[in-house]
Amino acid sequence: MTRTILDIHILQNVPPSNMNRDDTGTPKSAFYGGVRRARVSSQAWKRATRSRFNELLPPEELGVRTKKVVEALAERITAHDPSLAETAAALAEEALRTATGSSFEPSKRKSKDGEEPGVSESKYLMFLSRRQLDALAEVAVEASGGGDVATLKKAFKDKEQKARARNAVDTRHSVDIALFGRMVADSADLNVEAATQVAHALSVHRTDIESDYYTAVDDRSGDSESGAGMIGTVDFNSATLYRYAAVDVDELQRNLGVGLKENEPPTTPVSKAVTAFLEAFITSLPTGKINSFGNHTLPSAVIVTMRDRWPISFVGAFEEPVPKSASGGYLRESCRRLAAYVPDLERQYGLQDQRSWVMRVGEETRALAELGTAVTLSALLDEVGSAVAERLESGA
Repeated sequence: MTRTILDIHILQNVPPSNMNRDDTGTPKSAFYGGVRRARVSSQAWKRATRSRFNELLPPEELGVRTKKVVEALAERITAHDPSLAETAAALAEEALRTATGSSFEPSKRKSKDGEEPGVSESKYLMFLSRRQLDALAEVAVEASGGGDVATLKKAFKDKEQKARARNAVDTRHSVDIALFGRMVADSADLNVEAATQVAHALSVHRTDIESDYYTAVDDRSGDSESGAGMIGTVDFNSATLYRYAAVDVDELQRNLGVGLKENEPPTTPVSKAVTAFLEAFITSLPTGKINSFGNHTLPSAVIVTMRDRWPISFVGAFEEPVPKSASGGYLRESCRRLAAYVPDLERQYGLQDQRSWVMRVGEETRALAELGTAVTLSALLDEVGSAVAERLESGA
């Protein structure tokens, strides 16, 4: 069966930074091709991508991943009916227990006044869309007969009411849930298969970890007081990174469903989600130590390919580490590597007919020009969104 897969390949220069560190504070790394490479975990970049969604999508199209899910639902119940403020937390806990099969425990967090907060928490991070929280809040308010917890418990013994609660959290998935998936440990049938795979970003070359020795001056120290008020070290590295992600557009459509608005095509939700992910993934940056290093960069090159069989990473082009050029730098040779590797791989596997777009910056990336249609970021989003809609509408 023909599929619709989007591959996103990125080359990005990052100056001295520590975007993603391990438990010792050292930038993460990995061995590949026999040498140590700089690494940024997929989890870190997915988190950065989700954070960028807050600037690109309205709140109602996003989800909330939190242990404080009882508190989140209680807020929605109170918003639905302010008179239920006193029982909202108890109603929320009962509704979530019924809807997800999860158990809850008293929060171990301390409030500002040092008291134990009264609202329970789930034992693991729970991922629900804002629309799902609103739908479950409506069920809780209606089934409780005006806010009575005992009435709500009795109502949920009815199969139809219980099914309403379950359905509230298993429909109308948000864009981030549809893309990144969801696991509900106590109810596997509520799990959502991720439509997106994100690879760990790797440097195309060998990298070393350096340490910055810093001092801080005490502003109230007098001229007679020598020495620093504070000293320390922070580890960092710099790298030209290869980043990769794949979007299974068919899985995304299954997760999101078709659009129901009369004035828009049924493919609109998927097309919007794809373009939002593209923009967020391309422009996002993990924020570890960002105030210390100010390492704000954008990719030098982006290649997006629409495939009909399977996702393909081009990381194999860099299995042999890219050497530093005679004048310094790794980007130019990295682009040459890709320009030679990609056509050869696609020819050997019979994948030459795939549609590709290339967004690039600078003379160093010129070698990539033949790999696809030249676009700006704006054109890339428009053209990929339209191409996705066309394929889904045609059933290709």
